[in-house]
Amino acid sequence: MENEAESTASPIFSKTCDFILWLLNHTEKFPKSERFRMAKRLEDTAFEFYELLITAARSAQRKRQVLLQADLVLDKWRFYVRLSHARKLTSVAQYRYAAGELVEIGKLLGGWLKKTA
Repeated sequence: MENEAESTASPIFSKTCDFILWLLNHTEKFPKSERFRMAKRLEDTAFEFYELLITAARSAQRKRQVLLQADLVLDKWRFYVRLSHARKLTSVAQYRYAAGELVEIGKLLGGWLKKTA
């Protein structure tokens, strides 16, 4: 079993943390009317995803189940990013960056899932 330091040093943790920091800086610039709607959903979903990663890293018995749950949350996160772009809360460049980061995080998650199969 991996120890805690190794788990959180995994690339998925650092990539997700970096993206969440970018996201928080980005959503605080949303118009006031969208901060309690779109920004909240984006931020809550990001935190939920990271929390699931931590849970999976510390779970021996239900790791795969938690990772599959994280995959569902990642799908919601992608949807909220697309929706925020459709509502013109993100520029094309910001959307490209966010979508690219989520693809990379998805690949890392997929690799972790394969490892647990």
